[in-house]
Formats: sequence, structure tokens, C-alpha cells
Amino acid sequence: MSEPEADKTWKLKLRYGRLKTPYSHFTVLAEGVVGELSNGFSCRQGPAWMGMKTWASSQDESADMIRAIGARIGFTVTGRIHVYTTEPQQPPGENPQGYDITFTPFDASAK
Repeated sequence: MSEPEADKTWKLKLRYGRLKTPYSHFTVLAEGVVGELSNGFSCRQGPAWMGMKTWASSQDESADMIRAIGARIGFTVTGRIHVYTTEPQQPPGENPQGYDITFTPFDASAK
């Protein structure tokens, strides 16, 4: 089976209950400040939004994950956190996980 077919298979199995997970899928956005980023991430330093997709047990856990993962890679949450239930782009794992991390800088004076 080719990679794209395998990718489609997990989504179907998840949708029809053949793939079970204790986690739900979320997209979480956090307002904060970018410092010196690590691990190949890039964004100008200063105010920004961090976005991340998560497999987590709750919206609260997803919010905790963006705080913890952000801190590890050089982002400090200083403001609002928004968590939305969304369709997954990657299959669930055995543990909560975050992926597809993005940063969008903004001008703090335009807030």
C-alpha cells in the first residue's frame, strides 16, 4: 500500500471506530512572546501567536501542552489561549502529542 493510501486508511479506521484512542484532536492557538527559538523553528522575536495541533485528553491538557512545548522551544505564553476541536492531520499515538507548530508574529501596537 502506498504512503497516501496508508494515510487515508487511518482516518477511515478512526472515523468508523476500528482505530481507538483515548484522545481527542484539537488545534490550539496561544498569544505570547517569541524569544530565541530552538529546534529549527523560526519567527522574529517579539509578540506572536503560536499554533499547534494536538492529540490530548481534554482542551485543558491541550492548553497545558502549548505552554510546556512553547517554553521548551523559546515561546512564552502571555495572553489568551484558544482551543478548538478539529480534524486530525496525523494519526494518534500512544501518548498525548503536539505537531504542526507554527508562529505568526504581530505588531503589539496594532492590538
